[in-house]
Amino acid sequence: MQISASYTFDAPATQVWNTLMDTAIVCSCLPGCRELRPLGGDKYEAELSVAVSAITGTFKGTIAIEDQVPPRSYKMVVEGSGGAGFVRGHSTITLTEDGSKTVLDVAGDVQVGGAVARVGQRLLSGVSKMMMDRFFECLRQRATSGL
Repeated sequence: MQISASYTFDAPATQVWNTLMDTAIVCSCLPGCRELRPLGGDKYEAELSVAVSAITGTFKGTIAIEDQVPPRSYKMVVEGSGGAGFVRGHSTITLTEDGSKTVLDVAGDVQVGGAVARVGQRLLSGVSKMMMDRFFECLRQRATSGL
């Protein structure tokens, strides 16, 4: 499944970047995030509780931040699994300053398998978009409030 979206922040790219790199903020904004623990070397262990249709599950996995060009771009690689299935994917996050604002673009590819994919296949695109929108709206609020 391909994912892409664009979000505008009323903050400079450096401020948005710093917000994206703050694990406490990221975990508090990520829907269902129970834990985001640094493993070292820009790699993190994550635990999330996710619901798609009638399937609810806890996923554990890793998130790696690669190819960083602060405060302009990075690649995020995600791998996780749980009783409801698995998720694997990668995305590129690009920040572009536009005056006093920053435009954040996300483009990537995600594979989902197991029960969550079988039961919720038609819903996955909408659920993914909803989760991204919630996540980036929360980040937008945190970045612009300075929290």
